[in-house]
Amino acid sequence: MNYDEHVLAGILTYPIAIFFLAVLDVHLGFPIETTFVAMALGYVFYVIGSDLPDMDHPEALVHRIAKPFVAVAVGISAFKNLGAAVLLTPYPIINLAIAWFFAALAAVVGWNLFRFLMPDHRGVVHSPIFAAVYAIIAFTIVRFGFVAAPGEALFIALASFLGYNLHLLLDRGSDFLR
Repeated sequence: MNYDEHVLAGILTYPIAIFFLAVLDVHLGFPIETTFVAMALGYVFYVIGSDLPDMDHPEALVHRIAKPFVAVAVGISAFKNLGAAVLLTPYPIINLAIAWFFAALAAVVGWNLFRFLMPDHRGVVHSPIFAAVYAIIAFTIVRFGFVAAPGEALFIALASFLGYNLHLLLDRGSDFLR
């Protein structure tokens, strides 16, 4: 399947995920919260997850977006952790530029590490284990980054997990049909 098919499948099947998660909430007492914010962010993470396993394919759109995002995140992190410590000159503006230069070098290292560490297409990234990793990352982002309630963060994590596994299911189905 291609990018459009995976993403459109994610867009169209989210109501099924909502139904499944609502059953967990209402009938099984799962500690999730189906607030508007949780369902809206869950939709975002679900649809992203529906194409995310293809980040291991160098030509995939998600790969081309993820690689610079990771590189920039590494650079920002390097600046945040080292920027104030760069005091090579008596001029604050020059020190700031030098700190960002080192951050840019760290970003280039992040770029190359992403390329080096990314496994072959349909390798480990195409697995339920990575779906769980994605769910944990989603939980962490919304719980501690957006300060969502624990039940909302769990809802979003489960939606992320389901969206990622949708991709795996669709890939297996398309392989089966060939």
